Amino acid sequence: MMKAAGKSKVLICALAAFCAARSVAQTPATQTPANQAPATAAKPPAHKSTAGAAVAPHYDHTLLHPALLKAKAPESYQVKFVTTKGDFTLTVTRAWSPLGADRFYNLVRHHFYDNATFFRVLPGFVAQFGISPVSAVTTAWSKTEIKDDPPTQSNLRGYITFATSGANTRTTQVFINLADNKRLDAMGFSAFGQVTEGMSVVDTLYGDYGEGAPQGGGPDQEQIEKQGKPYLDKGWPKLDSIKTAFIVGEPATPAKKPVAKSAAPAAAKP
Repeated sequence: MMKAAGKSKVLICALAAFCAARSVAQTPATQTPANQAPATAAKPPAHKSTAGAAVAPHYDHTLLHPALLKAKAPESYQVKFVTTKGDFTLTVTRAWSPLGADRFYNLVRHHFYDNATFFRVLPGFVAQFGISPVSAVTTAWSKTEIKDDPPTQSNLRGYITFATSGANTRTTQVFINLADNKRLDAMGFSAFGQVTEGMSVVDTLYGDYGEGAPQGGGPDQEQIEKQGKPYLDKGWPKLDSIKTAFIVGEPATPAKKPVAKSAAPAAAKP
């Protein structure tokens, strides 16, 4: 569901047709199967990552250095999401998908998902998110792919999974299954947790814009990555977003801001 080095990653580029009633699973964009031209084509969650413009004023600047975020996740942990539609809680089980659980843990601890938008909500299929509202952060994570975890759980309603654009391409985009999308299991989508409280909130996330361009009227993932949240707020104001997401029971991780530069002239860069 993300892009790598300027290339857009679509969740399940090869997912079969998505019924008119949307009973058929679609691949979440940005880390889903590649977007297919037919309006009925269902794409698995895919993820894109691109360079960006202006940087939002409030975010943990440690996110600009992904190599520093390598903590091992607890065997089980909960993440509470406070959204524009209400709250919901995820319970992550590391044994289901160790690498995915570790990546998600580090992202949440440093508030990567704060202010992020549910940019691809397809009723009866998935609710996808995971592109930073800050373009500079998106750029920093564009080449941080982790290896695949073999699926141990099915993509059932309420289960959360990383979007992908192919083998070993998971970065930051994830999707929550809004229905039983078992067909995604054979495509390698490895669920790492499930919504244990507030699934009714997830069900009400705004999804009337449909699939992203060029298939539908939703936002273009590449532009989200390049322009950040202002792009979404201007063209798709009804989309819901995450106010904050945090690890339940853990002390808040203080956001780190840029260190003030000294008056000494900076060294020339190659």
